[in-house]
Amino acid sequence: MKKGIHPENYRPVVFKDMSNGDMFLSRSTAKTTETVEFEGETYPVVKLEISSSSHPFYTGKSKLVDTAGRVDKFMSRYARSRK
Repeated sequence: MKKGIHPENYRPVVFKDMSNGDMFLSRSTAKTTETVEFEGETYPVVKLEISSSSHPFYTGKSKLVDTAGRVDKFMSRYARSRK
């Protein structure tokens, strides 16, 4: 890795998929205030809504992750417009 091309805060960060709880370690400059214990070490954590471990394209399952009720809201609007 070349010296001086990465920002100062480029560090190991744990990314946590909130839909299924899976975590993986990578390097990032993402700002976060929370930490988590991962493989015996404490790292900053970035919470994700969806990752490759829960996305239907990668899992092969038709699983719908709807945390804010967006699908229901769309379906109710769509039903009104079809009448």
